[in-house]
Amino acid sequence: MATFLYKLGRSAFRRRKLVLLLWVALLALAGVGAASASTATSSSFSIPGTEAQEAFDLLEERFPGASPDGATARVVFKAPSGEKMTQADNKAEVTKAVADLKAGSDQISSVTDPYTANAVSKDGSTAYVSVTYKVNGMELTDETREALEKTGHQAQGTGLTVEIGGDALQTVPETGAGEIIGVAIAAVVLVITFGSLVAAGLPLLTAIIGVGIGISTITALANVLDLGSTTSTLAMMIGLAVGIDYALFIVSRYRAELAEGREQEDAAGRAVGTAGSAVVFAGLTVVIALVGLAVVNIPMLSKMGFAAAGTVVIAVLIALTLIPALLGFAGKRVLGRKVRKGKPVTDKPNMGTRWSRFVLRRPVMVLLAGVVGLGAIAIPAASLEMGLPDDGSQPVSTTQRKAYDMLSDGFGPGFNGPLLVVVDGDKSAADRTVETIKGLEGAAAVTPATLNKAGDTAMITVIPKDRPSSVATEDLVHSIRDSSGDDVLVSGATAMNIDFSQRMNDALLPYLALVVGLAFLLLMVVFRSLLVPLKAALGFLLSVVAALGAVVAVFQWGWLGSLFGVEQTGPIMSMMPIFMVGVVFGLAMDYEVFLVTRMREAYVHGERPGAAIVTGFQHGARVVSAAAVIMIAVFSGFIGSSEQMIKMIGFGLAIAVFFDAFVVRMAVVPAVLALLGHKAWWLPRWLDRLLPNVDVEGEKLHKQLTSKGDGVSPEDPDGERNLVRV
Repeated sequence: MATFLYKLGRSAFRRRKLVLLLWVALLALAGVGAASASTATSSSFSIPGTEAQEAFDLLEERFPGASPDGATARVVFKAPSGEKMTQADNKAEVTKAVADLKAGSDQISSVTDPYTANAVSKDGSTAYVSVTYKVNGMELTDETREALEKTGHQAQGTGLTVEIGGDALQTVPETGAGEIIGVAIAAVVLVITFGSLVAAGLPLLTAIIGVGIGISTITALANVLDLGSTTSTLAMMIGLAVGIDYALFIVSRYRAELAEGREQEDAAGRAVGTAGSAVVFAGLTVVIALVGLAVVNIPMLSKMGFAAAGTVVIAVLIALTLIPALLGFAGKRVLGRKVRKGKPVTDKPNMGTRWSRFVLRRPVMVLLAGVVGLGAIAIPAASLEMGLPDDGSQPVSTTQRKAYDMLSDGFGPGFNGPLLVVVDGDKSAADRTVETIKGLEGAAAVTPATLNKAGDTAMITVIPKDRPSSVATEDLVHSIRDSSGDDVLVSGATAMNIDFSQRMNDALLPYLALVVGLAFLLLMVVFRSLLVPLKAALGFLLSVVAALGAVVAVFQWGWLGSLFGVEQTGPIMSMMPIFMVGVVFGLAMDYEVFLVTRMREAYVHGERPGAAIVTGFQHGARVVSAAAVIMIAVFSGFIGSSEQMIKMIGFGLAIAVFFDAFVVRMAVVPAVLALLGHKAWWLPRWLDRLLPNVDVEGEKLHKQLTSKGDGVSPEDPDGERNLVRV
C-alpha cells in the first residue's frame, strides 16, 4: 500500500492543477445539486419491531387522518392570583385563542376546547388547549410556528400567564457557532504547531472543502433518500474534525521529509506513502464504527451513520490527493520562517521525546496512574440512567419548560407524558382494557375509549402518576403490556422513548462486538501484532467508560453543572453510550494508528522496542496532541448550545477524546509497549502467512527507493541514513 500511495502522492504533486480543478469542480457540482434540490423535510422517525411503532402503524391504518405521529402543542393558561380560568373574561380569552389557532395554519389537524374536553384543573387555576398537527415537528413551517407563538403572546397581553409546550416548537438546533469556535481554535493550534500560516491554512482549507462536498451532497440527495434535516449534523461534526486531522498528518510528515533533505515531489510522495497509509486505515476504522450504527436497526440513526461515513471517505481522498497537490503550490512555504531562512534549529529533545523517555523509566507507575485515574472517573457510569429528553429537561427560562411546570402543578406530573393505548378489538374489549388499566398502581387517570368508524379499533389515553422520564412511568408501560393481551398496544411519545432506550440497550453489546472485532482484525493487519490491537481496544473501552462516568456526574448528578450550563439534571440520553462508542472509537483509532504506526516503522527499520517508542513520540506526539486539541475544540463548541441533547453530545465527545488522546494514547499505550518489549510485535508465523501484508510502515517502499536512489537532494549526502532513521 505504501508504494501505491507514494506513486499517488507524487502524481498528485506533479498534476496539481488538474487535481485542484477536479476537486473544485466536484465542490461546485455538489453545491449546484444542493441549491437546486427541494427543501429537505424531517426523515420519518420509526423504530421497526417495537410495540410503540406497531401501534402507530395500526392507528394510521384504522384511523385515517388521525396523524398519530404528528406534532403536538399544549397552550397552557394560568389565571392571575385570586382568579379562575372559568371566569367569563378569562374563558372568553381562551375561546378566542382556540379560534385563532384553528385559523392559524392549514397544517393543524385538531384544536380542543378546554371547557368541553375536561382540560381545566380542579382548582380552576389552570387550563390547556391541545393542538395536533398533520405533520411531525420538523416538517412544520415557520408560519405555523409563528401563528402558535402569536396566539400565546396575544393571550398574555390580557393578564393571563400563557406558555407553550410540546414538540411543535422544536426546531433543528443551530450548530453554526460550534463549528466557528472549533475552526478558530483549530487555526490557532495549527499556527502554533507548524509556525507557518501556509501550513496551518492547508488543513483548514481542505477540511472545509471536504465538509462542503459532503454536506452539499447530503442536501442534494435528502429528498431522494429520505434524509432528514438532522442527518447533516453528525456528518459536519465528524467531517470537520477528521478532515483537519488527516490533512495535519500528511502536512506534518511532508515537513519532516523536507527537513531530511528530500526534494519536494519525493517528500510529498513519501508523506502520502507513510502517513497516508495511517490515514487510510484510521479512516477505515471510523467508517466501520459509523456504518456499524446500522446494527441498531433505527433507520434515522443508520442514515446518519452512512452520511457521516461518506464524509469521512471524502476526507481521506482529499488528504491523499488534494493535500499533495496543494503542497506543490505551496512549495517550501509550509516550513517555518526560521527553517526557510536556513537558521539553525536547536537539536534538543522535544516534549514528546522527553515524555516518552520518562514513561520508559517508570512504565508501571504511569500505567497504574492512567488506569486507576480513569477507573475512578468511570465509577459514576455504574449509576447510568437512560432516557430521552422531554420538556422537563429544557432550560427553566424556556416557554416549553414553563408550560411543563404549569401542567405538573395544575394537573400532576404525569400529564406531561400521556400514554396512548390502542386496542385492536371492539367496544367490549376496549372497556375491559380501561378497567384493567384503572386497577394498575401507576395510572392517575384513564379516559373512555374512542372507537374508529368501523368499530374494530379503540384509542385510550392513560395519564401516569409520575413524570414521563421516571422509572414509575416506565413500570406502568410494562404493567399495561404484561396485563393485556396481544391485541392491546401501548404507544405515544413516552412509550416510544422507552422502546427507543430499550433498543439502544439491546444493541450496545452486538455493536461493540462488531465494531471492536472488525477494527481488531484491521489493526492486526496494520501492526502485524496480536497484543497491540488488543491493547488499543481495551484502552478505548477504558476511555469511553470514563467519559460516560463524567457525563453521568455532570448531567445526571449535577456535579459542576453550572460550569457547563446544565440547568436541569435528568437521565442520560439513551443513544449517548452507543453514539459515543461509534464516534469516539473511530477517532481514538486515528491517534492509535498514527502514533503506533510510526513506532512500528522505526521498529521494522531496525530500532529496539524502547528506541522505537521514543522515535514514535518524537515525530508523532506533537501532531497527535494538536489533532486531539482540534477535535476537542470542535466538539466543545457544541457545549454552548441551548439544547440539552447537543450540549451533552458535545461534552461527552470532547471529554472522551481528551481521555483517550492524552491519558490512554500518550500514557497507557507507551507504558504497556515498554513493558511488553519485543513481545508487543509478536505474531504467530501461521497467522503472519495468512494476513495480507499491506506495508503500512513503508518497508517495501524503503527498500525500493534505496535500490533506485532515495530521492534526497545533492546537498544532503546523508539522506539514506536519515531515511532509515525516519
